[in-house]
Amino acid sequence: MSNDMSAGVAAAVASYWARRGRQAQKQLDAGKADAGSRGAVTGGGQLDGVCDLIASVFSSHGFPSSSIRRKSGIVLPGFYRPTKKWDLVVFHRGLLVAAIELKSQVGPSFGNNFNNRTEEAIGNASDIWRAYEEGTFGGLRPWLGYVFLLEEAPGSTKTVSLDAAVYPVERIFTDTSYKARYAILCDRLVKERLYDAAWFLTATKGGEVDEPVPSLSFASFAAAIAGRAAFINALSQD
Repeated sequence: MSNDMSAGVAAAVASYWARRGRQAQKQLDAGKADAGSRGAVTGGGQLDGVCDLIASVFSSHGFPSSSIRRKSGIVLPGFYRPTKKWDLVVFHRGLLVAAIELKSQVGPSFGNNFNNRTEEAIGNASDIWRAYEEGTFGGLRPWLGYVFLLEEAPGSTKTVSLDAAVYPVERIFTDTSYKARYAILCDRLVKERLYDAAWFLTATKGGEVDEPVPSLSFASFAAAIAGRAAFINALSQD
């Protein structure tokens, strides 16, 4: 990863923790019942810095700010449900260029949300692909991206036991942590073509960042965006 990319990722992660801290403190100051870590979750917008970083990649490849939508114009129709609000949507001349979902998880209860996050990621992709098959987005196949930021902490890195299952569990999940399981999830989401690219990173509250899988790094994610941009630009020249 280049120095500029590393600096961008570090700044995005710092923004994430700072936003969570401010929201938690605001809840505490107000004496709200969901103060503390719950208050940080309910405030929203924690991943704005990460979203800004991704938007800057699209901008660097020639997409104007009017094409990169963050707060409005991000609701897309589905097939199994009427609509879904994505975190970042990019259009070009009326065509859906990209839709990106950003998620994060912070401890201490890492196990509580793992299955929910897995089901969300699979369901969101399945929904939009089925809508595409129905001709909802026209003839251009959308490009889907998935980003997951996980807190690097003892609870996310320690080995987790497997629940008893009726049939044998895949060996790949044996002796794994939640960090490893999220990496497996992101890797398979891409390999199974549910998403075109994924970025998986972990970060301590002190700001130390790890991208454990090279193919799921920000550099790889940015390269995939570059490929999408080149494709769209080639279409525009026809």
